Amino acid sequence: MIHSLKNKKVILFDGMCNLCNNSVLKVIRFDTKNNFIFCALQSEVGKKIVQNLNIDLVKMDSILLYQTPSTFNYKATAVLKIMRTFGGWWYLTQVCWIAPPFLRNLIYDFIAKNRYKWFGQRESCMRPTPELEKRFLSSFSSIDSTL
Repeated sequence: MIHSLKNKKVILFDGMCNLCNNSVLKVIRFDTKNNFIFCALQSEVGKKIVQNLNIDLVKMDSILLYQTPSTFNYKATAVLKIMRTFGGWWYLTQVCWIAPPFLRNLIYDFIAKNRYKWFGQRESCMRPTPELEKRFLSSFSSIDSTL
């Protein structure tokens, strides 16, 4: 399957994390305009994107919101930008922008550090259902040259 990234944003996530996988399923549910496609950081495509962005995942274990080859966000900023697209009552989450980035990321890092302990960890990355497969970039999908 060829994915066109035109007008799409890629959410790179920890495919081994139960919290992250459940969050992806929630984003899919609330992303009624299909703004996002998804990719596990552990997948070959995820590794290629991270490598192209020169990101060291050892130093930064986080969600990434990849918008263009030169535009990406991570941690709390990525989460807030994702939720901004949902509309409705989700817009209330934008009050979090009032907090300075270091404070937002401090909270994000605390949750991220404890996510396996609190929510568990998978032995392998989530495999999307056939109906959701078109929303994922993975080792069993091809992408166009926009990366």
